[in-house]
Amino acid sequence: MKKLGLVLLGIVAVFILGINIGPMIALAVSGVIAFVSFHYWRKSESSFAKVFWLIVLIFSLISSVSNIPAFIGIIALIGIYYVWRKWNERTVNPDITDSNDPFTNFERQWNEMTK
Repeated sequence: MKKLGLVLLGIVAVFILGINIGPMIALAVSGVIAFVSFHYWRKSESSFAKVFWLIVLIFSLISSVSNIPAFIGIIALIGIYYVWRKWNERTVNPDITDSNDPFTNFERQWNEMTK
């Protein structure tokens, strides 16, 4: 039942991510524009250039913040990562217990190495 829940969560997260891939690209582009404009705003020496890059920075930040579907896509990406991590999680074998028997310890260590 746990695997079924993970599969359903993964399928829903993949569909949401696919729907929101465009806004996520737009968020990345506006983030790059904000980063570049901040860089040039700090490096510029004239007041006209500082005002121009500050205006570009403000517009790109507003564009980034108002891009809510991209944030939903990022949450879906986190959900996909969660499903992947839980799916590949190693389970402890209850048949192998800790004992002083060297053969049992060898079997446990061999299984850990081959996984």
